[in-house]
Amino acid sequence: MSKPCIICVAITGSVPTKKNNPAVPVTIAEQIESTQEAFEAGASIAHCHVRNDDQTPTSDPERFARLMEGLHKHCPGMIVQLSTGGRSGAGHERGGMLPLRPDMASLSVGSNNFPTRVYENSPDLVDWLASEMRTYEVKPEIEAFDLSHIHQAVKMNREGRIAGTLYVQFVMGVKNAMPVDKDVFDYYVKTIQRLAPEAQWCGAGVGPGQILVNEWSIAAGGHTRTGLEDNMRLDRDTLAPSNAALVRRAAALCETYERPVATWQQARKILELRPG
Repeated sequence: MSKPCIICVAITGSVPTKKNNPAVPVTIAEQIESTQEAFEAGASIAHCHVRNDDQTPTSDPERFARLMEGLHKHCPGMIVQLSTGGRSGAGHERGGMLPLRPDMASLSVGSNNFPTRVYENSPDLVDWLASEMRTYEVKPEIEAFDLSHIHQAVKMNREGRIAGTLYVQFVMGVKNAMPVDKDVFDYYVKTIQRLAPEAQWCGAGVGPGQILVNEWSIAAGGHTRTGLEDNMRLDRDTLAPSNAALVRRAAALCETYERPVATWQQARKILELRPG
């Protein structure tokens, strides 16, 4: 298979702290350094969250702006994808960074359970976030935590509420949401290929499921996500020393399945993004 595989690195997230793994990058400087290492290891998308000084999550546009500035300087051409996730804010606060015009931003189109809460994405909020992304020419990455989210994304795309060719990420392994299950994964792939055959798709696994979903995605011709946001270990007994180490692990799977790792130039072309 000659199709290049896009590797996304989710560098920080909203939950992991240095208590969990000292390698988790929290400050803007740490995030820039960690992303640069991952970029050099083969990642072409950086999925980004920002934190307050006490490591708690935030959607502060000023912090996102400083992070973007550093990534553009030290990772030229890399696709910057900002999170609009619900752990970092509420309501319109979640889209406050979209006027910065990142290349991409995450978009959850429906609600589901998380470990200790409901991850709420009301139709009105989803429509507003999607509208802001259209206004500022930000490509959504659809985060599908459930089969219904794939159907909803396709519907929104057909109605023009999500612009351009869909990019859908299957998120598996979040406690109380969709588990890491190969039959479900295969059906997700079948569904997106049936409903939106022109769409690109990506697989993301949480915790020990990360390496499984990496392999399933690469073997099936999709793209994949890795990084310390989703998983802090190389195995049960070994903490991941960096985001780059997890990217290298995904890149090794690409080699196993004879998939070239996409360059940032190839990734931008595949995702129909503006030149870097």
